[in-house]
Amino acid sequence: MRRKPGSLVPLEQRICLVAAELLRRGHPTFHGYEIAKALADAEDARLLTAYGTLYRALGRLEDMGLLKSRAEDPAIASREGRPGRRLYKLTAPGEQAARDARAAAALSQTVKRPRRRLAPA
Repeated sequence: MRRKPGSLVPLEQRICLVAAELLRRGHPTFHGYEIAKALADAEDARLLTAYGTLYRALGRLEDMGLLKSRAEDPAIASREGRPGRRLYKLTAPGEQAARDARAAAALSQTVKRPRRRLAPA
């Protein structure tokens, strides 16, 4: 998919929306599996074809400054008997991107394009 400069692809928009929702619910940080689960539970499961797709999108969002990440405290992972996680946090520009994505989604639902009909031959 070709990207216009400064724009987000649908998966990146949805990640920002899910991260904003988690923040609203009192979860300021999240990990990749948490986002994947939220995307799979929502109607956007088709956006996520593989976990590699998700983590590349998270990396791009971080490169754009919409997310910040840090490694989880290794003691927590060790205590819980699992590998360490990378924790992400939505930045102020990321929150703005989520608001923009929400507004664009609302606009696209109100403005529906008429279906094109083929002319008879």
